[in-house]
Amino acid sequence: MSAETDMIKLYSGRILALAADMPRTTRLNTPTATAKKRAPLCGSTVTVDVQLDDGVITDYGQDVKACALGQAAAAVVGANIVGLTPGQIKAGRDQLFDMLKNDGAVPAAPFNDLEVLQPAKDYKNRHASILLAFDATLDALEASKTDA
Repeated sequence: MSAETDMIKLYSGRILALAADMPRTTRLNTPTATAKKRAPLCGSTVTVDVQLDDGVITDYGQDVKACALGQAAAAVVGANIVGLTPGQIKAGRDQLFDMLKNDGAVPAAPFNDLEVLQPAKDYKNRHASILLAFDATLDALEASKTDA
């Protein structure tokens, strides 16, 4: 199989559909915390705003400037993050990392739609972009502790 065929397979219709229909793309006016992360290799960036109440995310906004893979991951995160705790978000991020880096299992619900990104495990240069939404969110959650 050629490299071009592999790339076409990687950017499946499902990945492109997720990227095209990303939820929560409006930044929050008064977030509890904000964080921006950049993938140094490709230059993708994700900025997230989180609103927390009693340790649960009650609102979320994101500005995603990434490849379709990073956008697809951010779409899944944005669609499922409200109502979750920092621990649940960290678990989802760790499971996604394990799937990409160690051929681990697909992340558990509510992040199980990230299985669409399994073909990206062979493209290590894309991993940072795929993890950006989680990483920025975890940074924002960490910042919310220091701002409190």
